[in-house]
Amino acid sequence: MERILLYHCRALLMDEADTLLEGAYVVVEGETISSVGTQRPQGPFDREIDCGNNVLMPGLVNAHTHIPMTLLRGYGGGGDLHTWLNQRIFPTEAKLDGRAVRAGTGLALAELIAGGVTTIADMYMHTTDIAQTVLEAGISANLSCGGVYFGAPADFSPATCKDCDNQRRLTEEWHGAGNGQILVDASIHGEYTSNPPLWRWMAEYAAEHRLGMHVHVSETQSEHQASLERWGKTPIQALDGCGVWDCGRSLAAHCVYTTEEDWALMAEKGISCVHNPWSNLKLGSGVAPIPAMMRAGVNVVLGTDGMSSHNSADLFSDIKLAAVLHNGVERDPMAVSAWAALEMATVNGARALGRDTGVIAPGKTADLILVDLSAPNLIPCHDPVEDLVFSAHGSNVEMNMARGQVIYEKGSFLTLDLERVRWEVEHYALPLIFG
Repeated sequence: MERILLYHCRALLMDEADTLLEGAYVVVEGETISSVGTQRPQGPFDREIDCGNNVLMPGLVNAHTHIPMTLLRGYGGGGDLHTWLNQRIFPTEAKLDGRAVRAGTGLALAELIAGGVTTIADMYMHTTDIAQTVLEAGISANLSCGGVYFGAPADFSPATCKDCDNQRRLTEEWHGAGNGQILVDASIHGEYTSNPPLWRWMAEYAAEHRLGMHVHVSETQSEHQASLERWGKTPIQALDGCGVWDCGRSLAAHCVYTTEEDWALMAEKGISCVHNPWSNLKLGSGVAPIPAMMRAGVNVVLGTDGMSSHNSADLFSDIKLAAVLHNGVERDPMAVSAWAALEMATVNGARALGRDTGVIAPGKTADLILVDLSAPNLIPCHDPVEDLVFSAHGSNVEMNMARGQVIYEKGSFLTLDLERVRWEVEHYALPLIFG
């Protein structure tokens, strides 16, 4: 078991006391943090890393992604969500195969890793190809395939439903792989792309296999209103009627048009809101009522969504936007504080995904990133937290350690062959889908 000492750092612990530990020493043994303090620990180390008085913090958690959509970066813009999906995205995605998905996944992972992300929750097709690529890259991932069902409810059969089979195979082959590096969540793409028989089956499957749940919820006003007309209930409440949220750990992505009744249900049942501010603004979907949800006790986390609706996997941009957007909407500079925004991307995200990370403390998974405070955009540094939220970019990340393994350092990828990824994207994936 490798023993690593990180020293000469300013450790942002992300604990309940909001501790910034100056002159910190952090010891990593295998995949786990074994000690944190201000005195140099005894004993030999396999490696010692001088952090140069930069900020050491928990790796970021991107709680809602569609990473192969990196291949569609900048494609199909200019329409609302449903026009964009039906006319541009869905027809293009239909051309993808496993090899192209692996290429897009590799490209996305390179961007995520270089930007300080150590854990993701991803929903997409060809999920086995995603799992293989993620496992090699070294970060942790909660993966789901986003079940859909457009058939008549009376015709539904788990034996013949393709996405039921996808869920079963994904769980059997990948749940717990890599000593827990890969976890599988049950998933429903959304209320508007499925109906109750699939909801009930997926809820029962999640309960039987002790899986989390991942669903798109109330992203647009039209989606939300259509649910009210169909069921007399919001999407959150309609899905609840079929037991979808009873698994105890769920991700509800977007939640732009949720209600006070929804928030009470979310707080009660452990449903985390995945806030995707950049994507929601770009598509003109609206602004989720995040401060009100936080006051209602909902666990709020951050996601980038897909690259075709965000154009970037830089989660630091969403951390910044999550703060300034709501401070402006609420006309309150503390509606979402700098600490609260960082919590969304670290400890809150870890809780939502059922991961023992997001905090620098003994016993926690060693997901750590080093942010270079010598970069011009971070000078001077009067308050590291303010700088991380309002000034930092993903490009300021100097090192990424995932599960105790340094996977990125000073611009070099240690687990990804970036040149090979670029070749696969340029010479195979893009010609396949765009001709």
